[in-house]
Amino acid sequence: LTDSGHLRLTPEARSYDDIDRLFKKGTMKMAVVIPPNFTQNFLHGGDAQVQLIADGSEPNYASTLVAYASQMIADFQREQAPPSQSPVSVETRMLFNPQLKSAFLFVPGVMALILMLISAMMTSLTIAREKELGTMELLLVSPLHPLLIVVGKVVPYILLAFTDGMLVLALGVFVFGMPIVGNLPMLLAMCVLFVLAALSLGVLISARAQTQQQAMLMSLMGLMLPTVLLSDFIFPLKSMPLLLQILGNISPARWFISIQRDVMLKGVGWHFVWQEAAILGGMTLTFLLLAMKNFKTRLT
Repeated sequence: LTDSGHLRLTPEARSYDDIDRLFKKGTMKMAVVIPPNFTQNFLHGGDAQVQLIADGSEPNYASTLVAYASQMIADFQREQAPPSQSPVSVETRMLFNPQLKSAFLFVPGVMALILMLISAMMTSLTIAREKELGTMELLLVSPLHPLLIVVGKVVPYILLAFTDGMLVLALGVFVFGMPIVGNLPMLLAMCVLFVLAALSLGVLISARAQTQQQAMLMSLMGLMLPTVLLSDFIFPLKSMPLLLQILGNISPARWFISIQRDVMLKGVGWHFVWQEAAILGGMTLTFLLLAMKNFKTRLT
């Protein structure tokens, strides 16, 4: 399994509780359970069994891992098994999403996409429009602090984006059966944090763009495409080349989708998602500081 180059061995789990803990921590995506009597059964024509347990919160990635492991087990048996050996019985189990429902994959991604669309793109287009009309220059020469200008522009979109996010969440739960195993207030707090990160990024784009067309192109290329393609929304980020993985980790949606799946499907607590939350918070502060600096540059 490890010599194939597709799988990497992590610290071994000694019990099913260890498997569950490592899955929630995110350090392991699949476990191979080999019974104590596997060697004897395999060499003497008995019923040799292997269990594959995968993290079903990412259905596409889990299916790929199970397919790789199953093929490797079949190759192992073809090379090593005695002539009288019956096929190795491979039992597959998907944690957190036993039926591999695609809705469990798409609801977090669609929620992140809609929040990014409203928060970042609409904010950048609105401020860029005011630049074209000349009203932004009146604000820049006013005695208002750049922080107040930024806050005044983003507050309406915070309320709008959060409301739409709650509608998407409600549809996912009541229409598509998306579970919320974890803490709902913590999930809502993470939604607010992601909205703030997206809004700050939209303000930064609008501060650099001079026209609505520039703002839209920058938003589409820098926000929407990474949110769809490089955020674990549809395609597993870990199976992509290193350069694309680096670009995907820069996107706020990549961390927000990870938080949603961990909280909604795995039921993890704050101690499992604080790193992702800290990254989103750091992105928010960085984007806001860059936007305010840009406003000050225009003012001088």
